[in-house]
Amino acid sequence: MTALAAGRAEFVRLLLAPRESEVLARVQELTRSRIRLADAFEAERRRIERDLHDGAQQRLAGLIMTLGIAEHGLQQERSDGARLVARARKEAEGVQADLRELIRGIYPRLLTDRGVPAAVAEVADRCPVPVRVDIAMAQRLVPAVEAVAYFALQEALTNVVKHSRARTAWVTGRQEGDSLVLRVGDDGVGGARSEDGRGLQGLADRVAVVGGRLKLSSPPGGPTELVVELPWRTPDCG
Repeated sequence: MTALAAGRAEFVRLLLAPRESEVLARVQELTRSRIRLADAFEAERRRIERDLHDGAQQRLAGLIMTLGIAEHGLQQERSDGARLVARARKEAEGVQADLRELIRGIYPRLLTDRGVPAAVAEVADRCPVPVRVDIAMAQRLVPAVEAVAYFALQEALTNVVKHSRARTAWVTGRQEGDSLVLRVGDDGVGGARSEDGRGLQGLADRVAVVGGRLKLSSPPGGPTELVVELPWRTPDCG
């Protein structure tokens, strides 16, 4: 009876349990679906950036030029109208500067044109903390991975500025096998954790979307090093 019960249990298990090949196929399809969603998201991000750059920004530039011409024509007057035109031109220039920052945050044109090293170097130039950038890449990444690499480094440097109290920081990037390994370090106070609300968990989730990994070393007193490992190509790209 014991042997019969065990045999029936094994038979039922075989009937109900999915085959190993089926499980593997499901995992692969979920991975591909995740990558397709990431590609669609990045394509939409680039479309919004293009529309803002070629549409709203160009119209705003035309408005500033028109106001400048009107201001020049009224420069001999001291009327309220002349002052309002001058004020409107300055406000429009401020809006244009804000729009440029917004476009850069959505999807920087430099990333599209020249890739991760140039785009990250621009972020480092604008960073209040001195940053040394050394990223060596023999070829461009696929767009989905390239976007994740850029925004991961941007978020990491933002955290350095906000939380580390560092005097210097550094960014390196090298191809190791089939992976791109990026490292962001600083000489700050350390003590960072992925669950401390500094955006590291969200960053880890973004990296995981394309099959990457994130590791953090930040002992109290520093230094802090964030390591981002990304696949050189996504599963859909072979």
